[in-house]
Amino acid sequence: MSETTRRVPSPPDGGVGAYKRSPEYRVAADALRGLRQDLFKDAFAYRPMRPMRLNGVFTRRLKGRPREYAKYAPHAVVAVAGLIAFAVGWNSGANGPFPLLLAGGLLCAVPVLVTLVRPVGAFWLSMASAPLGLALSGGWFEWPWAGGTIFSHVVVLTVVAIRTRPRTAVWLWALTALYSFLATVPTSETGVLGPVLLVAALSLLTVTVWHIRRDAKEAKEEVTAQKTVTEHERSKRTLLEERTTIARELHDVVAHHMSVVAIQAEAAPYRVENPPPELERAFVTIRENAVAALTELRRVLGVVRAEDYEAPDAPQPTLGDLDRLLANVRDTGLDVEKTVTGAVRELPQGVELSAYRIVQEALSNTLRHAPGAPARVEVGYVLGGLGLRIVNDPPPHPSLIKPSPGAGHGITGMRERVTMLSGEMTAGTADDGGYEVAVFLPVARVNEGE
Repeated sequence: MSETTRRVPSPPDGGVGAYKRSPEYRVAADALRGLRQDLFKDAFAYRPMRPMRLNGVFTRRLKGRPREYAKYAPHAVVAVAGLIAFAVGWNSGANGPFPLLLAGGLLCAVPVLVTLVRPVGAFWLSMASAPLGLALSGGWFEWPWAGGTIFSHVVVLTVVAIRTRPRTAVWLWALTALYSFLATVPTSETGVLGPVLLVAALSLLTVTVWHIRRDAKEAKEEVTAQKTVTEHERSKRTLLEERTTIARELHDVVAHHMSVVAIQAEAAPYRVENPPPELERAFVTIRENAVAALTELRRVLGVVRAEDYEAPDAPQPTLGDLDRLLANVRDTGLDVEKTVTGAVRELPQGVELSAYRIVQEALSNTLRHAPGAPARVEVGYVLGGLGLRIVNDPPPHPSLIKPSPGAGHGITGMRERVTMLSGEMTAGTADDGGYEVAVFLPVARVNEGE
């Protein structure tokens, strides 16, 4: 008997010792990979600053030309900061010659302005300008940062952090701190090291908090929009499903009657001895029209049937089956009473079916939203139609009721059925705190003798 060979998976990254690497090593590797992704890969890629979105409290009220200019407000702020950096860099050169003053001013202003088009590249320019600023400051400096480059670098850090992800802010501060500490090693002079790192940390922390709040707000808005779309699609799908069900039932009802008309029209001439030719042609015409109407009905309404839909073997329910429905509902624990008024008579099959379905759905809503509350079903045969009233008392224990995800869809289906029959329907909270559904389904009168 041979042993089962276990296949050992190959180490990740192709290294034999990859499985022996500690979690700390993997964290450090991921951090360095993130550093390379954020600050080294395509560092000088062209990424122009986008215009500001005008959805704020004040900006959304602007009109005309001010609105066009307002979206470039961040660009103007960066440009003004660049001018200030130029002035600070100029003054940091003290009494140096004009070329040195100009070079010192440009050295501080250029990185700030470059943040408008190449943010990560502007950071590296600002880092490179720090030692050059020391050489051009003419002795007026606090090691390891010249006066002009301090302001310029803090502005660059802030703008770059705003334009990138929050993780990048950590790398910006870490590299700034690394340069500052390495620059102080040869001289043992700390100078403005502490204040610069503190101001940079506060600036980056403020930007990071702003990023987090903005992302949280956008995520909340996106979730709200998605929930709205989902609810709309769910209601639309429920409505389509209800219409599909109604169309199927309508197809079954009308197709049955049209089939009966066609069969009787075909058999009628044989029931009369020596029928006149006019009568035979009339019945032939009736049968042909019935068959054509039946074919067209099946073509139009048959498209809503599912491929695996099969017509039920049992006939469609009517108001005569209402007692069986109420018995089933009582078995679930619902106390329901039925009251019938008026002269009971046979109604069109579509009206009977819709009335049955409306009562069924109303009682289902009672079981779902008011468990334990008694209900009443009133059926009124009135002149010109059928009246229905399904009402339930307030739930005895409302605190135990859990919200139903499909709330409201049953009412939509009822309204579809009532609208199909040109009826009227009201549904809402009753005076005693319960719920009431009232429906009137018109029925055309047929004169005797016709």
